[in-house]
Amino acid sequence: MKGERKGTMSRKQECTLEIMEVSTGNRTVLGQFDRVIEAPNWTRDGKALIYNSEGLLYRFELETRTSSCIDTDFANQCNNDHVLSADGRMLAISHFEKETAVSKIYILPIEGGIPRCITPKGPSYLHGWSPDKKELAYCAEREGIYDVYTISADGGSEKRLTYTAGLDDGPEYDPKGERIWFNSSRSGLMQIWSMNRDGSDQRQITNIEMNCWFPHVSPEGDRVVYLTYRLDELKPEEHLPDKHVQLRIMDIDGKNDMMLAEFMGGQGTINVNSWSPDGKYIAYVVY
Repeated sequence: MKGERKGTMSRKQECTLEIMEVSTGNRTVLGQFDRVIEAPNWTRDGKALIYNSEGLLYRFELETRTSSCIDTDFANQCNNDHVLSADGRMLAISHFEKETAVSKIYILPIEGGIPRCITPKGPSYLHGWSPDKKELAYCAEREGIYDVYTISADGGSEKRLTYTAGLDDGPEYDPKGERIWFNSSRSGLMQIWSMNRDGSDQRQITNIEMNCWFPHVSPEGDRVVYLTYRLDELKPEEHLPDKHVQLRIMDIDGKNDMMLAEFMGGQGTINVNSWSPDGKYIAYVVY
């Protein structure tokens, strides 16, 4: 479940940061790490990746293949839920408060600074920032139920978009900001869904015998990359690391679904959108 995310920050193991050219399937290892790194975002200029490790955020320069820590001030318990604003100037993060050990969402400048709290309630796990920069989408637990919510990027009252049994998670806006993509276990398995930005017209996109997580729409808006788990390894609502996973891709309407790669991964592999700005590559983590 969502609370498992906190445990990934201190897990010790080796992993690799990779990119794949989607058109060819060619994989390139950018770096090897003797600790857990998770959830690479591509910066808007295409020059770097943002990832989290051991509670902190890092910038990985693609040209030099070196990492530098981003100053997040008091926010030193960041998890694998972080996204960039459409103009690339701001970074939104999920951070576990020291006093309550509850995840809340914050915003700070991309170069670092003092985070500003956006969600007064927790647990709240960030996944999407609308292209117009006005709104954040996230998964939140309220009274024991995990659903999709949105909130103004300036803070304020949150809006609940899903009301079904099971777990609704991973909400992310399409490039036009018209629909939100997410994963839901309401059908019995975790599958990919989409809905209008206001929560209307909720549609199931995938219907396969795997548990499907974290849909990411390409910059052109025509393809979706997502992660799958085997049915025999996890319950539908679980998304743990160190499992046999597939990176898959499909058209925006769910057609032409195919596997891109299979490896050991899971929690932290592609929790957030990791398409390159030109839509040619995706970044991900292998354990």
